[in-house]
Amino acid sequence: MTPFSSPSQFLAHLSAETAGKLVASAADVALIVDADGVIRDMAFGSESLKNLGYDRWIGQPWVQTVTKESRQKIEALLRDADSQAAPRWRQVNHPSASGPDLPLTYCAVKVDDSALGSPASHWVMYGRDLRAMAALQQSLVDAQQASLHEHWRLRDAQSRFRHVFQASSEAMLIIDGNSQKVQEANPAAVQLFDDSVRKLVGASFPVGFDEGSHEALQGMVTNLRLSGKADDVRAQLADGHGELTISGSLLREESGSLLVLRLARVLANHRPAATKIGGLSVLPKMMQASPDCIVVTDMDGTIVSANDAFVELLQVASDKQVQGESLGRWLGRTGVEMNVLISTLRQRGSVRLFPTGLRSDQGSSSDVEISASMVSEGAQSYLCFTIRDVSRRLSGDVRAAKEIPRSVGQLSELVGRVPMKDIVGETTDLIEQLCIEAALELTRDNRAAAAEMLGLSRQSLYVKLRRYGLSDPVAESEK
Repeated sequence: MTPFSSPSQFLAHLSAETAGKLVASAADVALIVDADGVIRDMAFGSESLKNLGYDRWIGQPWVQTVTKESRQKIEALLRDADSQAAPRWRQVNHPSASGPDLPLTYCAVKVDDSALGSPASHWVMYGRDLRAMAALQQSLVDAQQASLHEHWRLRDAQSRFRHVFQASSEAMLIIDGNSQKVQEANPAAVQLFDDSVRKLVGASFPVGFDEGSHEALQGMVTNLRLSGKADDVRAQLADGHGELTISGSLLREESGSLLVLRLARVLANHRPAATKIGGLSVLPKMMQASPDCIVVTDMDGTIVSANDAFVELLQVASDKQVQGESLGRWLGRTGVEMNVLISTLRQRGSVRLFPTGLRSDQGSSSDVEISASMVSEGAQSYLCFTIRDVSRRLSGDVRAAKEIPRSVGQLSELVGRVPMKDIVGETTDLIEQLCIEAALELTRDNRAAAAEMLGLSRQSLYVKLRRYGLSDPVAESEK
């Protein structure tokens, strides 16, 4: 501490009140401690400390207001003040009833009272609030821990990438997007080239390829840099060592971009494979010309593609009018059949001979049977529906057996013999039973779907099934 050069000239005339203001404003908290170490007075330069209620320290030994590990520091502060040595700041923690301890750093100055005729002395303790610094330190520690955790996470990811890259059987090159220098080459890629280009890393791409293939390879690299996409390219290795198929993708980084190239050798027996693929290419034409309706939708039932038979059955102009529309717009006697189909396909993967109806845009309806399956193309899944019109197959006798008018005619013969209330009740029960039977038939005895189709709860459906004898007998213990 360096004292004022002329304190008597400027500070000798200060009153006790003014001196107290100077002491209070010089620190966040100032304590007056007597020779016995008891706090006799205190002043706050910080309103936040004053509002915490620490004025209750007055009359208590200073050493009892701090934590146990800080008591030795209090004694050291008093010893330093007695020895007239340069004041030294020491951090002290005060316990808090609500929250963490209060960190303060103190400096002690001894005041001699002999000039006032008193043999005793006292100390003035200047305290500074360290809560803001402690919060900054804690934030720094947290940031360091997060940075260390992220460093190890990235290091682990880099190790996994390095292992997969080196152990992969697929030949890969990683090329700088600006300089076209080969930055990485796994062992599978190195083995594709002869000894003259064994040192791939650091070489400019294309390297090791026949000059006649350079233009196509350079065009692929240019397209990757501009749009991030490029068609696969076939290129001949130098000195006639074979033909490769090269496909690429763009990887953007903060410092630039990288090109990831995958190399695959074209096998000598490639031609028979092409013949097989050519045979499979006839399948879309057969599906388009099929007399049965074939519809492909996404997993939500939105139509992606449909053949001519489906367009004709709906009586629309072209397949463009149905693409993007929900198949449930035309399919099903109610709005539930489509949900039942999609739910079943997601659970089982296929559905066979599901009976339902199809409504055209002109208002006509047809009885149809549906077989469907779920297929996947990469990460995308689709639903393929085969719809067959079975209206002509249904005979008149079968239709009559499922229709209500004959039963209603029998009931009409009861007029005059049975009260109308009983006739209406029996007719209602008959219609309710027929509706339940139809719902169970449409859902293949899926009672949860049948309840949803009928607008009933499952418990209500089970009660009606037992009422009409359509469920299995219930044991006496289950009742």
